[in-house]
Amino acid sequence: MGKALIVYSGGLDTTVCIPLMREQGFGEIVTVTVDVGQPAEDIAQAAERAKILGCEHFTLDVKDEFAREYCMPAVHANADYFGYPLSTAIARPLIAKRAALKGLEVGCDAFVHGCTGKGNDQFRIEHGLKMFAGDLPVIAPVRERNLTRTWEIEYAEKNNVPIGQSKHKIWSIDENVWGRSIEGGRLEDPTYQPPEEIFQWTSSVEDAPNTPEEIEIAFENGNPVAINGEGMTPLAIVVRVNEIAGRHGVGRIDIMEDRMIGLKVRENYECPGSTLLIAAHRALEALVTTHAERAFKLQVDQQWAEMAYRGLWWEPFMDDLNAFIGSVQSRVSGWVKLRLYKGGLQVTSRGSDWALYSEAAASFDDVQVLEQSKMTGMVQTHGMESLLYAKLRKR
Repeated sequence: MGKALIVYSGGLDTTVCIPLMREQGFGEIVTVTVDVGQPAEDIAQAAERAKILGCEHFTLDVKDEFAREYCMPAVHANADYFGYPLSTAIARPLIAKRAALKGLEVGCDAFVHGCTGKGNDQFRIEHGLKMFAGDLPVIAPVRERNLTRTWEIEYAEKNNVPIGQSKHKIWSIDENVWGRSIEGGRLEDPTYQPPEEIFQWTSSVEDAPNTPEEIEIAFENGNPVAINGEGMTPLAIVVRVNEIAGRHGVGRIDIMEDRMIGLKVRENYECPGSTLLIAAHRALEALVTTHAERAFKLQVDQQWAEMAYRGLWWEPFMDDLNAFIGSVQSRVSGWVKLRLYKGGLQVTSRGSDWALYSEAAASFDDVQVLEQSKMTGMVQTHGMESLLYAKLRKR
């Protein structure tokens, strides 16, 4: 059947896909791991397993692209899906895109992924593959064959497939520079209290420093560009704020999430850096935008999050949303100071040359900019329709 390219993480699901595809008739298997900030040991493990199983393997380092082209737009949109900063969701389109382009480059005849039929990633990955290599078929063995974890482990052992630590993993973990998701096992039970062992990026309240820390984020056109006066690339900023906010226990998220297929599931996330940057951005945006812009952007941001959650990164509607968001960002320049302490995150001050705040107008002691007595007529007509309606009802 030719050559198959596997979108490869090195975990159990994608590793058993290798012998399964050989059984299906593919004579050549290529594996591609797209590095969006996974642990270095996971990247190395994927390459090693692919080598053991006789595959041509590629590792694509796209961390800079991910931070610049995906994380920064998420900041602009204050990206939040019912409390989730969309860390896994915004990485999948890039992974699919780069895997598709590599597949075309090496001349593959089909794409393979290890997504199950219960999650969101099957939609996100396949949409990206079809967007950039739509003429090639996509095979999803775990979903199409209704495979269970137990069956996969037994199959791997029978076929001498190296699964090692995958066999003994209690939790299913996905990690990139924008956040870390932890699910599976007892964590799926909404009544179960997550053990401290699942957290790696964030300190507990007990272990967080006893002294508050202040941090200043500078923005230009909606992009964070400096921390405490030190200019950095988008990737460097994301990495640094992950360290700072995580040290203070900021960014632990435990929510009930509504998946795309209708399942309600319990999810745990660690998103310290994204939580901090979005909070800072939202505070600065509130300083420089009008009431009408803020009200409408809340709706736009929500729609953006819905589209990003579904992996529809190249949907025309997404372009429309980004056009409005981008227009607003042209004035989101300035600085924000935040205070971190024991899991808490508080915006303490902000400033911008585009600030719509007027000290004179807001002060009760100034009568030059806004004379209070001139408001009398405006107040008298406030709620006129409600007053007329009330009279009609009494009649």
